[in-house]
Amino acid sequence: MNRFIEVLSTVLPVALTLVIGMICRARGVIRREGIDALKHVAVNIALPAVLLSAFATTQYTLMDVAVPLIMFAVCVAAWALGGLGKRLLKLPSRFVPFLTTGFEAGMLGYALFSMLYGADRVAEFARLDLGQVLFVFTLYRILLGMSGSEKPTAAELARGLCTSPIIIAIVAGVLLGATGLYRSMQSAGIAGAFDACTDFISAPVSALILLCVGYDLVPGSIPWRATASAIVLRVGIMLVLRCAVGLLLRAFWPAVDLSRALNVMFILPPPFVLPVFADEPEERVYLSSALSASTVLTIAAFAVLAAAG
Repeated sequence: MNRFIEVLSTVLPVALTLVIGMICRARGVIRREGIDALKHVAVNIALPAVLLSAFATTQYTLMDVAVPLIMFAVCVAAWALGGLGKRLLKLPSRFVPFLTTGFEAGMLGYALFSMLYGADRVAEFARLDLGQVLFVFTLYRILLGMSGSEKPTAAELARGLCTSPIIIAIVAGVLLGATGLYRSMQSAGIAGAFDACTDFISAPVSALILLCVGYDLVPGSIPWRATASAIVLRVGIMLVLRCAVGLLLRAFWPAVDLSRALNVMFILPPPFVLPVFADEPEERVYLSSALSASTVLTIAAFAVLAAAG
């Protein structure tokens, strides 16, 4: 009975916040402009505070350099396997390889990880996220541009990378942690003020993100049959790569357990920004449906992880 209560205490807030988001859309409690504003607050203010704190308090080793590189390679491999699967299954959409790679960590991953394992362990997840964030902001966007009519320039990619609040927060956090400046702040007794600020600003991130995800989630309108092939392909690729990364990390760093972070990362849907790059309305509908279906599966997998402990 106690175990059931523990699982319910983890899953119920997530489900309730998603349902509240759906109700807000259905009843018109929040307009689209309002939910877009909440997304900007969550992704550009609250989430960077989470990342700044996570990377500032991390103890840096060789693994902290290797893990992001491994995750970058994982994303490239997932894209390549998605392209192979597209040809073998004869799937028509040019976006299939992009549905099989990348992870929506910002708008969903951090919220779910914090709900499962606590905000104090979010640095484990951030280690993995760094590699996929760099992939999404660089190679992912280049490949998307090459497959469509509008090709981003190197200057546009660099500007997007350098002005992203998430990237700025990660760089600042790494500088604070890797240079020992944060430890110096602790010795001087001023780290508490820094922690109080980041904790206060990041406190609503999970609720804001899940509310926005729920607002955009319309399970009844998902054409499951049309999107099933791409979703099943992604699930298969993620299972293979999750096992491969787990074995690799265990072989080189047996004392470090990143299994929890890996489990959450590999159940996440593709990046929610994907429909922005669709040229045709039909493509946007297809991508939005695939992302919604993937999100439903992510929430189901989250419940399984919560039950498994």
